Amino acid sequence: MVSVFESEQAGLDLLGMNSKADKKDLTRRLTEIVGVGAVLADDRELVAYECDAYTLQKNLPTAVVLPKSAQEVAEVVRLCASLDLPIIPRGAGTSLSGAVLAVDGGVMIALTRMNRVLSIDPRNRRALIEAGCVNAWITRDAAKHGLFYAPDPSSQTACTIGGNIATNSGGPHTLKNGVTTNHILGYEMVLPDGSIEWLGVEPDGGEEVGGYDLRGAGIGSEGMFGVVTRALVRLSKTPPTFKTFLGIFESVDEASQAVSDIIAAGIVPGAIEMMDQLITQALEEAYHFGFPLDAGAVLIVELDGLAKGVEKQAKRVDEICRRNNASEVRLARDTTERAALWKCRKRAFGAIGRLSPNYVTQDGVVPRSKLPEIMQFIRSVSDKHGLRIPNVFHAGDGNIHPLILYDEREPDQVKRALQAGNDILGKCIELGGSVTGEHGIGAEKIDFMSRQFTADDLDAMKQLRRVFGPKKQCNPHKMFPGAKRCAEFALKKQVPA
Repeated sequence: MVSVFESEQAGLDLLGMNSKADKKDLTRRLTEIVGVGAVLADDRELVAYECDAYTLQKNLPTAVVLPKSAQEVAEVVRLCASLDLPIIPRGAGTSLSGAVLAVDGGVMIALTRMNRVLSIDPRNRRALIEAGCVNAWITRDAAKHGLFYAPDPSSQTACTIGGNIATNSGGPHTLKNGVTTNHILGYEMVLPDGSIEWLGVEPDGGEEVGGYDLRGAGIGSEGMFGVVTRALVRLSKTPPTFKTFLGIFESVDEASQAVSDIIAAGIVPGAIEMMDQLITQALEEAYHFGFPLDAGAVLIVELDGLAKGVEKQAKRVDEICRRNNASEVRLARDTTERAALWKCRKRAFGAIGRLSPNYVTQDGVVPRSKLPEIMQFIRSVSDKHGLRIPNVFHAGDGNIHPLILYDEREPDQVKRALQAGNDILGKCIELGGSVTGEHGIGAEKIDFMSRQFTADDLDAMKQLRRVFGPKKQCNPHKMFPGAKRCAEFALKKQVPA
């Protein structure tokens, strides 16, 4: 097995930094920019940055810097540009697609020290924040004004806004509120040449400059256009009324049909989330919420808005669930019970640690009408590869998250886990869907881009990337076919010959 330390040296060789002296000089120059204690270059320190939450692929960066301002970021970027070193922007490392993997080493720019909510503008419902600010902190500060920040990834108590922008993150309430791009008014970005630009609505709240929507183009670009350092986000008014249901079903198919019927009835809930039996059993063992252990699937349906409208919709949701053979429909009795239910849902991934030492989370999309078919297919993939695959996902918009359980100590299981994920993503395309809803492409799904898009589509994307960085030094080996084949890279590093 090739160790992360051996692979890191290989990365240095590719960069022409094949001596301790070279790395020492780089460390010195980076320290001059960001200060003592803000540069990590020892292998033992770098292990924490060898991967993100997609742990099938690992490689050490050459160094990690922790800047505290856009000016420091710009100086680091200019230095790396002069040395032909890749840069990898990083937030909290919660990406599930290898989006911040240092494939060939390089300098990782970790933005976790740039984590302030700079200002709240309640009148115009806006907040100015630094890119390393944790998602949930925005709502924490805005709540006193009756406002909240709508995108709510399951990792919102850890993930950062810069990372959310990079992958166009969603969350359970995406169905009604939209994804990150719907809530980012503008942002500051350090471009690959070290220049600092503002895209979109200016931070003082002025009007957006006319022309092409470069703000939108950069959201979801996975750090390949530059390093986001600040953002102006849209805040939403907290709804006056919530009703949150837990529907208990014998099977995933019945729960899926209930989802389709709710949407067909013209009801747009704030969220519709589904969890299957394996997930609810793990959650119940961990948090003792009261999930039924024998249920094939449960639905969390949340309605919000004005009291009369919510009450009317609540009756219809209850009827639809029971018509689809729900054995029970529970209504959260108060805000405490509602909060506990959502806490369980957002901790579902963590609870999986009780079932397996390792897992990989997939992120595909299918039309809602195809949910029963994709769930049946996932069961067949589970049987085919001999791996358990529990499911927790955003059922309202067909965004599935199968969790493939494996043990990285077993090389054959690593191979089977990779293939199982590929099988599922391929089926998503076949059913008219997509290989990602909110986790991005990263290093994981490169090979699927040519199946998802035409050659002309990919060429247009590459041309746009070249506008921002002709040398492709920002987060290289991501997204596009022709980049280093990362599945092979993963197996080379983790599986003995």
